[in-house]
Amino acid sequence: MSVSAEPTSVDPRRNGSAPADTGPARTDTLRPHAEHAFADELAALAAQDDRPRPARWCLSPWAVATYLLGGTLPDGTVITPKYVGPRRVVEVAVTTLATDRALLLLGVPGTAKTWVSEHLAAAVSGDSTLLVQGTAGTPEEAIRYGWNYARLLAHGPSRDALVPSPVMRAMAEGRTARVEELTRIPADVQDSLITILSEKTLPIPELGQEVQAVRGFNLIATANDRDRGVNELSSALRRRFNTVVLPLPETPEAEVDIVTRRVEQIGRSLDLPAVPDGVDEIRRVVTVFRELRDGVTADGRTKLKSPSGTLSTAEAISVVTGGLALAAHFGDGVLRAGDVAAGVLGAVVRDPAADRVVWQEYLETVVRERDGWADFYRACREAGA
Repeated sequence: MSVSAEPTSVDPRRNGSAPADTGPARTDTLRPHAEHAFADELAALAAQDDRPRPARWCLSPWAVATYLLGGTLPDGTVITPKYVGPRRVVEVAVTTLATDRALLLLGVPGTAKTWVSEHLAAAVSGDSTLLVQGTAGTPEEAIRYGWNYARLLAHGPSRDALVPSPVMRAMAEGRTARVEELTRIPADVQDSLITILSEKTLPIPELGQEVQAVRGFNLIATANDRDRGVNELSSALRRRFNTVVLPLPETPEAEVDIVTRRVEQIGRSLDLPAVPDGVDEIRRVVTVFRELRDGVTADGRTKLKSPSGTLSTAEAISVVTGGLALAAHFGDGVLRAGDVAAGVLGAVVRDPAADRVVWQEYLETVVRERDGWADFYRACREAGA
C-alpha cells in the first residue's frame, strides 16, 4: 500500500508563488529562523521572480542564489548576502536541489555549512525547521519514524500511533529536509537514508505501507571533513549525494566582511554596540586566526606553528561578539583590544600544554614586533597572566 497523496496541511501558496507561513515571527525570539528573519527579502524576491520554478519551490533557482549571494532587485530592493564566497559554489548547490540528487555540504568547521543549509531550505521550501541533528546517539527513528507508545499499546500499530520524522514529513509535503553533522551519526543509521534517497520511498513494514516522496522533496546534509574516520559514509550512501565543498574565506578582507556582517546581525538581537567602532579589532582577530591557521604570517616571511584548534571564521565571530558584550557592559561601548584578548586566548589555547607554547611564541615573535599592535600585545599578555 502506498501513502503519498498531497497532504491537506500544505499551504496552497506552495505552488511556487510565496514562502510557506511557518508561524508568526516573534520580536522577542533570540534567533529567528531564516524564513522569518528575512521574510521581507524572500517576499520581495518572490514578487519579482518570473523565472521557472521547480515543483513546490517558493523561488526559482536564480532567485534562491540571489537570496544567498545578495543583490539589488529591479525595484531597488537590496538583498543582503547570506554567504560570502564563490558564486559557482552556491549555483552548484542550488542546482543540485533541483535534481534528484541530495546535497552534501562538506568543509572544515566554521565554513558556514549549517548557515547555508538553513538559508537554502528557507528559500527553496519556506521552511528550514525540518531538521535532524546528527550525534553519536542519533537513532534510526530520527530519520525514519517513531511511535507514540501510549497509542501503540492501546490500539496497536496504526498511522495515528506513528510519529513522523522531519525527513518523512519533508517527503510527504514536498519540502527540503536537513541533516546536520551526517558523519557524526552511526553508520547503520546513516544507511537508513539509502532507500529514501535512491527509491524516494520510506517503507513502513509494521503497517504494510510506504510513504513516497512527492515532487519538491530533497535533502541537505552537512559534514565536517575533520571527522574523517569517525563514521565515514558508505560508498552506497555517498553516491546518493552531490558533494559541494565550502572553502574557507579566500582573502582577509572577505573574512573580515563575513565576521562584521554576522556580528552586526547577532549584535542587533542582543542590543550590543555597533560594529563599525570595532572594525580594527575585528581585523586583528581575523589576522591572528588566519596566520596561526595557515602556519605563516601574512607577509609570508615567518613560519609559524599551528595550534590544535580550527580557528574558524565562526570562532572569530564568537570572539568578537563576546568582546562587544564586554565593551557594552563593562566598558565604554567601543570594542578595544582588551575586550577580545581573552576570547582570542581561549580560542587558540585548547590544549593547555602544546597550544600555550604555540601562542606564546606567536605573541613574542610576531605580535610584539608588529607596528600599531602594542595595545593588543599588552592585552594578550594580561589575559594570559
